[in-house]
Amino acid sequence: MEKLVNLMTEKNHYLEKFYSLNAEELVNFGDGNFENVESFYRARDKILDLIRTIDEMIDTEAKQTPAPLGANVKAAVEKLLGQKDEWVTAILSQDLQVLSWIEKEKSNIIKELQTIGKNKKAIGGYHSGGRAISKYDEEA
Repeated sequence: MEKLVNLMTEKNHYLEKFYSLNAEELVNFGDGNFENVESFYRARDKILDLIRTIDEMIDTEAKQTPAPLGANVKAAVEKLLGQKDEWVTAILSQDLQVLSWIEKEKSNIIKELQTIGKNKKAIGGYHSGGRAISKYDEEA
């Protein structure tokens, strides 16, 4: 039973790390800094992999834990489940912010690329027009 409580505590620890990682990167996104997006997602994936592994261990331990749980263990488990729910809710809120910042940056990049494309087309037209004038000047 103690192992179950320890595993749940460890899971909450990694949820807190996940939350902190998001919080740090949200500050960067707010500043318009998206240079660490790839490493940010890799770090998130590593933490999620650890959480999945811990979840499997919790499932295994829960199946092996005799019922009913003692009052102290039950209280500890309920408290840890409440903390887990709080972390998950906070993380989901952060993820919506992360997605919003990334979507805004994606839109900005698309607009910038469209502007560059229009400018290249205009410059290309100007250059070809310049060559045409030069050609006519030579014939005259």
